[in-house]
This record gives sequence, structure tokens and C-alpha cells, in this order.
Amino acid sequence: MANWPPAILLFALLIPLLFNAVSCKTLKRDVKALNEIKSSLGWRVVYSWVGDDPCGDGDLPPWSGVTCSVQGDYRVVTGLEVYAVSIVGPFPIAVTNLLDLQRLDLHNNKLTGPIPPQIGRLKRLKVLNLRWNKLQDVLPPEIGELKSLTHLYLSFNSFNGEIPRELANLPALRYLYLHENRFVGRIPAELGNLQNLRHLDVGNNHLVGTIRELIRIEGCFPALRNLYLNNNYLTGGIPAQLANLTNLEILHLSYNKMTGIIPSALARLPRLTYLIPKPILSVFKCAFKVLSLRTPRTFKFGHLGKRELEEELNSKSTVWYLDHNQFSGRIPDAFYKHSFLKEMYIESNAFRQGVNPIGVHKVLEVSDTEFLV
Repeated sequence: MANWPPAILLFALLIPLLFNAVSCKTLKRDVKALNEIKSSLGWRVVYSWVGDDPCGDGDLPPWSGVTCSVQGDYRVVTGLEVYAVSIVGPFPIAVTNLLDLQRLDLHNNKLTGPIPPQIGRLKRLKVLNLRWNKLQDVLPPEIGELKSLTHLYLSFNSFNGEIPRELANLPALRYLYLHENRFVGRIPAELGNLQNLRHLDVGNNHLVGTIRELIRIEGCFPALRNLYLNNNYLTGGIPAQLANLTNLEILHLSYNKMTGIIPSALARLPRLTYLIPKPILSVFKCAFKVLSLRTPRTFKFGHLGKRELEEELNSKSTVWYLDHNQFSGRIPDAFYKHSFLKEMYIESNAFRQGVNPIGVHKVLEVSDTEFLV
């Protein structure tokens, strides 16, 4: 074999693996679970799930949306992606018997009821996507047992109660989407202990408390890039300690009940950036006054309602949104000198009146704003 051409050698090495994958039978536990799921799903899915083996049998391919892998002498189900097919009814509890599942995507269906506590059995799950359903009730604390989870998408449902502190027990979690639900109470400060968390979105809920409470743990949120707190009932001011989140790129505070002055320490966050669709930006520019700098990058607090960053944001802007709070005083001079700051929206606050152009920035006279600094 030493003298064989590389292509032939590679093929020879792959033959046993391919034969093993074809000859392996799917674990009976997974076959049973998938057939139970099949019986509970609508015709849109069932008609494409043909054959006795969900991982494929003979000439039949794997069931649509089912991903399998070989483990020892068996095939196991590692992925189930059945989305946007109008599945109606409760969360299929048989899913929690797929113990090797790494990816579960049931988004954009019509699932109702709670997430069952048995979800905690899926120890290998990395991605859980249930957004755009009609799920409700409180999140089970067992969700904190998904130690391998990196992505959790629960937005656009009707979950209520408090955000469980058990989410802080997910050491690998990087993306947490909880917006557009009915969560109440305070955001658990324990989330700040998540060393890998990059994106936290709790916007459009009924949350209370202050930012100071959220970041009270020393060294919190070391990897956080995007923080969405908009459209809640947060009070208090912006603490200067927020500048310790040095990786922060997106900060969305609009439509809360926050008060106080803007600390100049935030000007030390040069990476703060935000994406916003052009059509909405053009509407904002017609409605609000803007502080403008001729610079190529972005520094903002976001003012954007419903959105999914991965799918809907299609252009870059350079805006800092402070609108619809109760901030007062003057905006610190440090922001006027910030190299990335281009535009600032401050509608519906209590900033002190009167402003003159400072440095290279200019005031754009646009209607429907009472205060501009």
C-alpha cells in the first residue's frame, strides 16, 4: 500500500468506514423515539418519513431533518431539524429520549405548552432552537443541566415567570436569545459568570431592576459582545462600571425607565457597534435629531424593535441610541471626541437644552425632538 497513489489509498481506508455505516443498525431506543415523534407530528412531516429506520434502510434515505452518526456498532440520532412545517401541539416529549442529540431545531412551528423538565436528559445537546412557536409557562430549571449547550434560542414565544438562575450553570453557552416573551422579575446576575457568553438578548419582556444589579459580580460577562435590554421596565442609571465590559459591541437600552446622566467612562468602549436595516434607519433620520461625525465606524445604543440579527440585519450604520428613557444632564464631552461616534439619537429624555457644534461633529436639524445636547 505504500506505493499506492494517494487517491486510491484514501478510498481504501474509507471503504471499511462506509461499509460499517451502511451495515450498522440504528439504536432501538432512537428508532422508538422517532416513531413516537412521527405519530405526534402533522402530515407535512410524516409523509416524508418513509421506512422503518429513521437513519435510512437499504435504498431508503434518512428521514428528512434527521441526522445520524455511527457510535460503535450502532447508528444514533444526533440531529433533529424539523422547522417551519406548521407542527401543532405540545412539545414532543419523546425527543428527550434521543440521548445523543446534539442539535434540536423546531423553530417556526406552532408548538404549545411548556418545555418538559425531561429536557435536562439531553446532556450532549449543543443547539436548542425553539423560537417562533407558541410555547408558554415557566422555563424548567432542568434546562440548566444541558452542560454542552452553546446556543439557546427561545425568542418569540410566551414564556413567563422569572428567567431561571440555572441558566448560569451552562459553561459552554455563547448565545442566549430570550426576547419577545413575558418574563418578569430581575435578570439573574449569575449569568455574568458565563465565561463564554457573547450574546444576551432579553428585550421585549416585563423585566425590572437596574443595570448595576446585573453587573454587580466582579469580572462579569468577560466575553459579552451584544447586550439587548430594550423594551423592559429597567430603572436607575447607566453605571460607569459598564465600561468594564470591554468586548461590548452592541448595547440596546431603548424604551426603559432609566434615569440619570451618561457616564463619560462609556467612551472607553471603542468597539461598541451596531447593525441596523437601512429602511428603518431612514425613518429614524426623518424623525429625530442626530449628532454626526464623519467617521467610518459605529458606536451605538440600539433602538430597533423586532429583529433576528442572523436573518434580518442587512447593513451597517454608526448610531448610538439613548432614546425613550429619562436620562438628564449633558452628554459628556468625551463622546464628542470619540473616534467612532457618528450619530446619536436622544429623543424622549430630559437632557439639558442647548448645544453648539464641537470639534468635527455637527448638529443636524431634524423635526420632532425637544432636547439635543
